[in-house]
Amino acid sequence: MRADLRTEEGFGLIELLISIVMLNVGILALVAAFNSGALSIQRASQTATAGTLAEKQMELYRAQQYSNVALEASLVVTAQGDATYIGDPAYNATQVTKVCAGPPYATQCQPVRTVTGPDGISYRVDTYMVLYTPPDGRAVKQVTVVVRRASLLD
Repeated sequence: MRADLRTEEGFGLIELLISIVMLNVGILALVAAFNSGALSIQRASQTATAGTLAEKQMELYRAQQYSNVALEASLVVTAQGDATYIGDPAYNATQVTKVCAGPPYATQCQPVRTVTGPDGISYRVDTYMVLYTPPDGRAVKQVTVVVRRASLLD
């Protein structure tokens, strides 16, 4: 009977089962790492696209004379009824406005617009413009552009 306890029959099966469990844990860790990497790449792509759209909006203002940099007054009133627009920390009730030629209004006059990015995703571009006077300086127009993914707002 003691000889039966010392035999190694069945140990191969237990070792195989343990090695399969360890292999599964390793494979699941790799799958999780790949999934996390794919999400990071997707998020970075959307961030880069949003940055490009914001820069494009700012270029519209850089191409204007300083006196023409403003938002259409009637469109700002409409935008003030939008909870997303007025809920942004960049919102200030005293926007720099003027009467733009239109409709249709030029892109740089619109406080809220929806654009399709190069990635095929719709983004909402919100523009905020206020007069700001730095200490010991003259008043300047401070333009803030916020880009959001439009589908997240629905």
